[in-house]
Order: sequence, then structure tokens, then C-alpha cells
Amino acid sequence: MTRKIVLITGGSRGLGRASALAAARRGIDVILTYRSQRAEADAVAAEIVALGAKAVALPLDVSDASQFGPFAAQIGRVLGDVWQRDTFDFLVNNAGTGLHAPFAETTEAQFDELVRLHLKGPYFLTQTLLPLIADGGRILNVSSGLARFSLPGASAYAMMKGGIEVFSRYLAKELGARGIRANTVAPGAIATDFNGGTVRDNQGVNQMVAANTALGRVGEADDIGGMVAALLADETGWINAQRIEASGGMFV
Repeated sequence: MTRKIVLITGGSRGLGRASALAAARRGIDVILTYRSQRAEADAVAAEIVALGAKAVALPLDVSDASQFGPFAAQIGRVLGDVWQRDTFDFLVNNAGTGLHAPFAETTEAQFDELVRLHLKGPYFLTQTLLPLIADGGRILNVSSGLARFSLPGASAYAMMKGGIEVFSRYLAKELGARGIRANTVAPGAIATDFNGGTVRDNQGVNQMVAANTALGRVGEADDIGGMVAALLADETGWINAQRIEASGGMFV
């Protein structure tokens, strides 16, 4: 049986790393991207290989659409050289950074950077990679619980994630004829280095999240990685055009 291949943007750390490792444990080979942390990305690739899967780490700045054409060409070469294939099966649009700033203080430059990274980037990267995604494949776009509930300081970031959720539904509609499923994964507050590690390192924030979560704790990266891998499995193939939140029951 031909092994499946997933491409995960921002796979060198946090949720991307957890998703890559969880996929590898399910027998899926991984292409992961990183923006600047090559050593971290290579370490993740080595972990994936140790799990018995193939892995390739490639640089990509998702906020720079001019890189997408050359990146797609590179993916094509890698697929041929490493897998003797011309397509991959799954795309996980995960790369991103946060912004915590009150609405009244958010600058146009900050807003534009979020647009490039969280909206324009996934939109045109997916468009560019579409000929390389196999029929019957999957696209997962990473959103946030902040698109459902509101916390001060997240207006711009949450707007982007709301847009990504709409994007997923349109992908599902327009790509359904090719059997490609598209869904949104919406993590709650997770203890990673995201946003400067606030949820992980700030005891007050950590306690606030735990107190407002039905399961009584903050999320861990593996909570999301396992969910992403599960949504790539054959058994979940009838899930399509959905927003699936993994927050432990935050603000229910």
C-alpha cells in the first residue's frame, strides 16, 4: 500500500510539530515547513524518521506569496526524488503567529502582517499547491477558539481565523468533485511558546483558562496533534466542511 504524505506548514514547533509526530505514528510520511528555525525543523524530521516514517523539512515564509511558486516546484521535485510520486495527500495550513493588542491600539502594520500570514498566505499557498494535492485528499486549516468566544486583545487575530473558517467551507464546496475534504481545526488555549508562551508560562492566564475549561486544565500540543492526525484517517473521511474545536470545553 502506498504511504500517505502530509504537508504541514509551521511544523518545526508547537502544534505543527505535535501534528507531524502524531501523523507519523499513524504511518503517514511528512513534509514540514519552517520559516527560520532550521535546526528545530531538522530535529522534528529526525524524530519522524525514528518513528519509521519519511520526513523532509523545507523553508517557507507563508507571509511571502512570492515564494509559493518556487516552493511548489521544490515540492514537485521532492515528491519525485523521495517518494517517486507527483502528488501528496494532505495539506495542513498551520503556520502562524499571534497578536495580543487592544483594538484601539492595533496598528495597520500589525493588521496587514496578520492578513499576509493568516489569510492571504493560506489562500494562495493552497491555490498554488492544488495541482499537487491528490484527488481524495484532505485540507485542514487551523483556526482558534477565539473565533467563537471573545477575549480582549484578540480582535485582529480572531478576525483572520474567522476568515479561515469561511475559506474551509468554500474549499469543501469547490473541491468536492475531486473528493478533497476541507475542514477547520480550532484549538483552545494551548500551553506552547505561541504568543510568547503566555498560556504556558503566565500562571494567572493558565489558571484562568483552566477555571473556564470543562476538563479543568489548559490544552497541550499533543491534544491538537492527535486530533489533526485523526482527521487525516480513512475513518473520518465523511467529515467535511466542518469547524471542529478542540478546547476541552473552554467557555461552554
